[in-house]
Amino acid sequence: MKRYDLVVVGGGPAGMAAAIAAAKSGARAVLLLERDQYLGGILNQCIHLGFGLQYFKEELTGPEYAARFIAELSKYPQIKISLQSFVIQINAHKEITYLKPGLCETVQAKALIMATGCRERTREMIHIPGDRPAGVYSAGLAQKLINIEGLLPGKEVVIIGSGDIGLIMARRLTLEGAKVKAVLEIQAKSTGLTRNVVQCLEDFEIPLYLRHQVLRINGKRRVTGVTVLNIEENKTFDLSCDTVLVSVGLIPERDIFEQYLDIPGLFVCGNADKVYDLVDDVTMDSQRAGTAAVEYLKGLK
Repeated sequence: MKRYDLVVVGGGPAGMAAAIAAAKSGARAVLLLERDQYLGGILNQCIHLGFGLQYFKEELTGPEYAARFIAELSKYPQIKISLQSFVIQINAHKEITYLKPGLCETVQAKALIMATGCRERTREMIHIPGDRPAGVYSAGLAQKLINIEGLLPGKEVVIIGSGDIGLIMARRLTLEGAKVKAVLEIQAKSTGLTRNVVQCLEDFEIPLYLRHQVLRINGKRRVTGVTVLNIEENKTFDLSCDTVLVSVGLIPERDIFEQYLDIPGLFVCGNADKVYDLVDDVTMDSQRAGTAAVEYLKGLK
């Protein structure tokens, strides 16, 4: 079994920042595991500006932000990067089993950093009735389809929830020629950043309906519309559309390691710890985790 001073699970902005900080602090053998075929995580599909304003004092796209850390990683030969490596098990001895094409391998770490990010809440999690027609997507999946795959999910769109990804996708869909009929938010104010409400909705005259709830997604084979409740007036109405995006928040991705949080030498950083609004904050939090992991390693000697 191969052994490392430190194994970092997740090669997005958190994992890259943590691995670099650990190497700078003296970690000698670091393994960085990433399940995708590229480093960068969600940043790779975030082609809009708005990243790096705090950390780099520049306005960058997601891929530009990721590229700076990818370049920095190459300066540290003690960091081994394993792509297409999907972690399937972690145990109390800090043994990590992962799959990659043609290989199932278990390695052992003296310290672990979990930088697994977060996942989107789904339609099922917020219990929206209706059948299961084509045309219902999470906002992040729709973003990937457009920005990575070059596919337009639909032509007439309703967005449920005013999370930042949903707001950004309202603008992106509009720029690609789709009609965003409405963004519907159950709360009394948007859950996204104010700048995204202004730049993504108001600048494009996309209506935001606050205190509105989707009661049902309509359609059999393909979405035909949604039934909406105006909570303040207790009145319902229908909106026709062929596509529904769900943008109702994010959940830290912790399932694989949650039962081991009390193990000495296991650190959690970035959105796996708590969901941040800005990637700059994810980076700084993860750098602290990388430094703390090395301090733990020094204490073992």
